[in-house]
Amino acid sequence: MINSIIQMFSYSFMLKAFIVGVLISISASLVGVSLVLRKNSMIGDGLSHVGFGAFAVATVLGLAPLEFALPIVIIVSFLILKLNESSKIHGDAAIALISASSLAIGTFVVSIFGVNIDINNYLFGSILSITDVDVVISVVLSILVAILYVLSYNKIFALTFDEKFAKSIGIKTNFYNIVFAILCSIIVVLGMRLMGALLISSLIIFPTLSSMQIFKKFKTVVLSSVIISIISFIVGLIFSYFVATPTGATIVVTNLAIFLIFKIVSFFRPKY
Repeated sequence: MINSIIQMFSYSFMLKAFIVGVLISISASLVGVSLVLRKNSMIGDGLSHVGFGAFAVATVLGLAPLEFALPIVIIVSFLILKLNESSKIHGDAAIALISASSLAIGTFVVSIFGVNIDINNYLFGSILSITDVDVVISVVLSILVAILYVLSYNKIFALTFDEKFAKSIGIKTNFYNIVFAILCSIIVVLGMRLMGALLISSLIIFPTLSSMQIFKKFKTVVLSSVIISIISFIVGLIFSYFVATPTGATIVVTNLAIFLIFKIVSFFRPKY
């Protein structure tokens, strides 16, 4: 078994997927805790649909999808923040509006221009689509996300539980909300190559939900979410290789299994 796993990583595409996947799993789980606790879980899903549309347009224009999609998704994340502040269009409606429109635009553009691409790769991810450039960008930006999160930890903690209180004690809530939106955008775009537009939000949501079944302290939930996310990814990646199942879907199923296990365990032990 050990020899088979070693052989698995002798393939360059598997090694690329492993490096990118572990880093994205860490970043996604860090941001996911605050998103879930703030009841903004679906923003990742909405941004991933925007990423799909941007990837499709970039392919039609002959541009690098990752580099093209990242600024687009960041801009849209700002737009969602502004719409969320509007009295006419609130959070969930804004996300639904933008995500549906982006999926439609992406599919429409590909159909109109007749570009020969497999939309399933954008929707469900493909480890074969990860390039050397993607790995470099993922490594740099994932490390940046982790550093920004650590440096802003206290501010994020305050914003997560009481934004009005955070503002009253001098925290620049608007600025940190923008920083948080940028972090979410980076994670979503980086993860789309691996997980696809329809599955990337699972990396943000599942580890936090699993962790919260047993733990209740913010820092403990954050740390355990990171561990759960890494384990889910590695197990899912290895299982998908040996059983020949789609990598993204297998990682999600692994996350679901861990959630169910933690849910069962939560009935028999108190939260820490």
